[in-house]
Amino acid sequence: MWKRWRIRILLFLAVLGPGFITANVDNDSGGILTYSQAGAQYGHTLLWTMIPITLALIVVQEMCARMGVVTGKGLSDLIREEFGLRVTFVVMLLLVVVNYANVVTEFIGITGSLHLFHVSKYFSVPVCAALVWFLVVRGDYKRVEKIFLVASVVYIAYIFAGVLSQPSWHDALVATVRMPKRTVWGNRAYIYMAIGVVGTTIAPWMQFYLQSSIVEKGIRVKDYAASRLDVIVGSFFTDIVAWFIIVACAATLYVHGMGAIQVASDAAEAMRPLAGDYAFVLFAFGLFNASLFAASILPLSTAYTVCEGLGLESGVDKSFSEAPFFYWLYTLLIAGGAITVLLLPDAQLINVAILSQVLNGVLLPVVIILMLLLINRRDLMGEHVNSALFNIAAWATSLIVIGLNVALMFAHP
Repeated sequence: MWKRWRIRILLFLAVLGPGFITANVDNDSGGILTYSQAGAQYGHTLLWTMIPITLALIVVQEMCARMGVVTGKGLSDLIREEFGLRVTFVVMLLLVVVNYANVVTEFIGITGSLHLFHVSKYFSVPVCAALVWFLVVRGDYKRVEKIFLVASVVYIAYIFAGVLSQPSWHDALVATVRMPKRTVWGNRAYIYMAIGVVGTTIAPWMQFYLQSSIVEKGIRVKDYAASRLDVIVGSFFTDIVAWFIIVACAATLYVHGMGAIQVASDAAEAMRPLAGDYAFVLFAFGLFNASLFAASILPLSTAYTVCEGLGLESGVDKSFSEAPFFYWLYTLLIAGGAITVLLLPDAQLINVAILSQVLNGVLLPVVIILMLLLINRRDLMGEHVNSALFNIAAWATSLIVIGLNVALMFAHP
């Protein structure tokens, strides 16, 4: 019995990485800002989204991982082959625009978190930009993945910060399983934030990155059970962290009437007199880790997506000369994001940070529908096509997000 379980544990550890990393990058600077804003502005009234979002995240991520294992191809590669270059180009263009805004947001998080410790952005941003560039360009896949896994574990800091904020656990747990009053659905700002929470939790770029990572790691169908567990564990962990961020800000900022925050670092600063220095340090450190982590992954995901869509060489295991477009695009996204933050004041960028998460929510149904059309093709997936339950869950996710977008259009300002 022990021998069988030991083999299973070793197999899980061997494939651990793509699902866990992808889910946790989701709690980037933009994600932390969105969750912090949700807690600061609306208290516990957005906690009900966490359970359905977690289930939807597991379904969508599992579909992507399964397609990667069975086909041995990335998502944008499959979209180009099955739907043509025109559809691929439009989807990639939208992803590049949204992801560029996300990269800018990561550097806002870096400068904001280190500013709390009196480090100038003119020092922190260039140094961190060079660090993330060097990490990927000069590393190989296994080494980079190990660093990313360590960074993922650091998100536990937010769980401790949530506990130290001394929330009302009863109220938080009840709000998690109970829908809010119907009156909130007439509030445009509330719906906007709800779309942002969905968009930052199930971001479109995640699906492209996860499938590419699965392919690059070379996971085979016979190993897929462990890979699926990787996806499930990652999804639960990232949304538990998100839940604690909302709870921490609800217990400190919302309860004390401090309302909306301007940048994610404001949440840490405001938390200091209310929850103590330990909560402040943990929140600030978590923000820096999340921002630096995502500043590496987001441009990497974009470079993967574009290169696959155009049929160009990509991958961190390849040299600069073997995949020049891949590395140049990665470099330009990092440099562009860093320069934007250095040139423009944060006040002009913060709306872009929230907007980028909402745009994720707008684009998400398009990506899920394309995935559904692909994963139900027997000529591509064979016996590994979606079950009826997965189809219902994925279509429901798309329709609910579309419904939120429509409600946003007609809601009162």
